[in-house]
Amino acid sequence: MKLTNLKLVTIITEAVLEEQVIRELKSLGAKGYTVVASHGEGSRGMRAGELPGQNIRIETLVGADVAHKIMEHISAHYFKHYAIVCYISDAAVLRGEKYI
Repeated sequence: MKLTNLKLVTIITEAVLEEQVIRELKSLGAKGYTVVASHGEGSRGMRAGELPGQNIRIETLVGADVAHKIMEHISAHYFKHYAIVCYISDAAVLRGEKYI
């Protein structure tokens, strides 16, 4: 069994940003992604019920260089104006050649 060390980039944000963020992930080098509905509570409390839409979690497995490009991009373009969280985790992946 051969494992490849990759980075799992997780982005939790407003659903309205889904298509735009996915387009940008691909342009930054991500080969694929997973999107799931998400809800929870953070430093700002629970999402206000009067806001339309829901939150989503976007995950992508990438090499370290692409992961850092994604983090820089998300930070520069979204943090100031949107409710968004972005973090990187280490991942040992089977069939890692599919992601780099």
